[in-house]
Amino acid sequence: MKKIRFVLFVPLFLLCIVTSATAGVSIGIGLPNLNIGINIPIFPQLVPVPGYPVYYAPQVNANYFFYDGMYWVFQNDNWYASSWYNGPWALVDPLAMPVPILNIPVSYYRVPPVYFRGWAPNAAPRWGQHWGHAWEQSHSGWNRGARGSVPARAPLPVYQRQFSGNKYPRVEQQHTIHTQNYHYQPHETVVRQHYMQQRAPAPAQRGRRE
Repeated sequence: MKKIRFVLFVPLFLLCIVTSATAGVSIGIGLPNLNIGINIPIFPQLVPVPGYPVYYAPQVNANYFFYDGMYWVFQNDNWYASSWYNGPWALVDPLAMPVPILNIPVSYYRVPPVYFRGWAPNAAPRWGQHWGHAWEQSHSGWNRGARGSVPARAPLPVYQRQFSGNKYPRVEQQHTIHTQNYHYQPHETVVRQHYMQQRAPAPAQRGRRE
């Protein structure tokens, strides 16, 4: 009888682990409520990275990119994303990061971390070396993608130029304004999840609105 119970217990236990891990990866991106110390008072100049569906901001003193309808920042060894140029920002799981951003060459990082030193400037950062074997296994061939399969660049949300200084919208206003003015449909799962989260703000946020 004890042997039977043990045999049944192991698959259930493993199933719980797999389910939890899958759920964690499927979320990918947190709620946009973080201040990461970047203050961009006006809509930044965004320049295409040649050969990639990504823009970078050469005049911003940060590792600042735009891809698939969202802004992305790499800072303090973490990736953050926002649908507005000055945040607030959401923490992104490394497992959920879009591959086209990870492929951006080292030379386009305005504030590269120390461990980038010695890496080829015209090649992608060695994310597999940095994030470890588990990440590399789940992203096999991530930096060997065919250029022919690269998606077109998303249009820039230039409407945000009119929102600067005191006109910059509160987080509870951002999704509505963005939806009314920017009709691009993202193809990355993590970006779509971000917009779904914004459509359903937390009860505490709703309670604070007047």
